Formats: sequence, structure tokens, C-alpha cells
Amino acid sequence: MRADRTGFVGPRRSSWLQGLRAPVLAAALVAGVGGFFAAEETAAAQSKIAVIDVRRAMLETEKGLRVQATLKKLFDSRQVELDAKQQKLQAEKEALEKDAQNKKVSQDQLQRRFEALQKQAAELQAIAMEYQREMQRKETEMTTPIYQEIIGIVRRIAAQDGFEIILEKTAVPYMRADLEITDRAIQMYNSAQGGGDAGGKPPATQPGKPAAPAAPATAPAPAPKKK
Repeated sequence: MRADRTGFVGPRRSSWLQGLRAPVLAAALVAGVGGFFAAEETAAAQSKIAVIDVRRAMLETEKGLRVQATLKKLFDSRQVELDAKQQKLQAEKEALEKDAQNKKVSQDQLQRRFEALQKQAAELQAIAMEYQREMQRKETEMTTPIYQEIIGIVRRIAAQDGFEIILEKTAVPYMRADLEITDRAIQMYNSAQGGGDAGGKPPATQPGKPAAPAAPATAPAPAPKKK
């Protein structure tokens, strides 16, 4: 998963979660997709095919929901800081314009204040870029393990049900609803995170010791609104 998938852009609010995209499934899972679209109907009917929305599977797992909440909290804290700096810069700019119109300040003073504002604006832009990189690093760090685990579940589903091809949903122009395995992958992931084995078996317990309960799911974090 590459770090440039995020849509977080500078001091403006953006729907960075909506920009999150999982990479296309591993080559082993999509091998033969070109042949699928080119094959005759009789040959295609003999193949067992499934479809998964990898991005939704990642974000709607219990762990994915917690990741969204953590990223949103980080985003909001950085956004508050940037907004405060932006408002201060705007106030200084308006004060400079007012003094320039009233002609009560010398040109030399106005020029120095203008140059200082330019420097502050450049520093604010640099801070915004650093926050963007920070968001990208954090997102990659937190979502890559989920992606890898989802792909592992996809492989297990393929082995269990004999699917020859499992396609990424975004690459499929049409499909029957019953071919999608996204919800199944989410359930298997949550089961494994709660102590199960993603294959539906109950978690092992020690004699006389109850199994640990699964971590509670959190509500989906709404994407920040653009200004």
C-alpha cells in the first residue's frame, strides 16, 4: 500500500478517508482477469468467480473503524492548529492593508511588515506539507496490516470455496450481488481479531479460563468537510 493514497491536502479540510484506496489485489488473485472478459460464455460459466471491495472491507472491520477514528482525531488536531495560524495571518494582513490605506505608516514599515507576512505564509505552507506527510505515514502504518490480513482472508475464502478468480469490485463494471464476498471477509476478519481463526472456529481457551471477548466496534468516523 502506497502512502500517496490519502486525500489530506494542506490547511483545507478534505475527505481524506474517501481518498483511501486499497491497491489492486495481488497478482495471484487476479491472474486470468483479461482472459475472463475475453472468454466465451461457455468457458466463463465453468469458472468460479467472486468479487470483493477491498477498501470497504478494510474500513468496515472493527479494527478499520478504530483506525478511522484515530486518523480523524489526528487530522482534527492538526487542522485546528493550522486554522488558528491561518486566522492570525489573515488578521495581520487586514491590519496591514488598513494601515496602507490610511497612510499613517511609513512605506519602509509597510514593506517590512509585508515581507514578514510573506515569510509567515511560506512557513505555514511548509507546516501544512509536513502535516500532510505525517498523515500519509500514519495512514500507511495503520492500514497496511489490515490490507495484508484482508488479502490473506481472501486467499482462504478462495481455497475454501474453490474460487478460481477473485476480482476487485472497482474493476468490475457489472456483477451479480451474490458474487460479492466483502461482508463475509469482514466477518471473518472480526472473528479472527476477537480471538477466532478467521475460518469460523471458536477461539481456544485454557481450562477453567473464559475466552477474552472481542473488542467492541466503534462508530464510523465521518470524513472532514471541505471549507
